[in-house]
Amino acid sequence: MVKQERHFVLVHGACHGAWCWYKVATQLESMGHQVTALDMAASGIHPKQVHEIHSISDYFEPLTEFMASLPPEERVILVGHSKGGYCISAAMERFPEKVAVAVFATAFMPGPELTSETLSQKLIERMDSDKLMDTHFAFLNGMDEPATSILLGPNFMASKLYQLSPPEDLTLALTLARHDVVYKDEESMKATAVTKEKYGSVRRVYIVCNKDNVMKEDYQRWMIGNNPPDEVKVISDSDHMVMFSKPYELCSCLQDIAEKYT
Repeated sequence: MVKQERHFVLVHGACHGAWCWYKVATQLESMGHQVTALDMAASGIHPKQVHEIHSISDYFEPLTEFMASLPPEERVILVGHSKGGYCISAAMERFPEKVAVAVFATAFMPGPELTSETLSQKLIERMDSDKLMDTHFAFLNGMDEPATSILLGPNFMASKLYQLSPPEDLTLALTLARHDVVYKDEESMKATAVTKEKYGSVRRVYIVCNKDNVMKEDYQRWMIGNNPPDEVKVISDSDHMVMFSKPYELCSCLQDIAEKYT
């Protein structure tokens, strides 16, 4: 039994939803913690459709609204996976006093001097030559304009995200995945920008997954080197979907973080 209940807020990555935390949420709750797994806009079972999301701020509005609804004295543990790192960073910037610690699980980790644009460019540079394989892009503004949404392809998901995860979890993901918004406009850059004064006042832990085939370990280490967190943990033999391939190890890390930082 844990000595104290903590409140974990879990944020998913691109094309996924709150459903992807089902193993971790169950385990954390069995350990006596409170868990809130959120769907970002147009993700999971969120009612909005992708064409209704006009900015990255719209995308992480469910997290913004949740943070705003917390009692003034409550401080949560934010956990972001993959694209969810941008969401929790925005929450840290807006509500630093409500975050006990932020955990980036093989996630994008922007910083005051590390923009989302730089993170995206470096990721593309370090990806394999086959890049996004059978991933599908939609162009709601016309083929001459930038893509507006992305749906990760089944072959890409199987070989780059889920290669070490149970096959039934890949089947679940292929059933539930939804198109995810793509925004590279100036407004989105501003919405994901963070400062030393606010974001920088929140303690951060990065969880490296060393068998991630999309955000490879050298890329994760590059982010860590350019925006050092308070602590780095490693989950060995985990693919990108650490909540499926190594759920118990992830929960153990989260428990350790909760005990140390709250």
